[in-house]
Amino acid sequence: MVKQALFLVTIVVDDYDRAKAFYCDILGFDCLEDSVQPDGKRWLVVQPQGGAGAGLLLAKAASASQSKAIGAQTGGRVGFFLQTDDFARDHKRMRVRGVVFLEEPRHEVYGSVAVFEDIYGNRWDLIQRTS
Repeated sequence: MVKQALFLVTIVVDDYDRAKAFYCDILGFDCLEDSVQPDGKRWLVVQPQGGAGAGLLLAKAASASQSKAIGAQTGGRVGFFLQTDDFARDHKRMRVRGVVFLEEPRHEVYGSVAVFEDIYGNRWDLIQRTS
């Protein structure tokens, strides 16, 4: 039997420290690793608190085409989903810390949700699922 899991997703960023500050200090993610590679790049991995699900590899753009992708990795669609066990708590905490929400919270059959943007314009759902 094959056992696989998605453990990392890359987000292209403009600056390692700026990205780390947003994801760790503003969103509250844990920094799992931040090490300099022989080529001068950094292996910077963050993950939502609690350690469930995939982490994010924050990768600094290394070319003009990669720079163009910053904030538009999913063509303007919600591409990332941050699941929480307490929507109201996290929504309030994130707003206080300056996170930009594009809508008011809504309650759908699948749970409570609101779309927000990271500092690059990537769209995320903050979501508390009903089951």
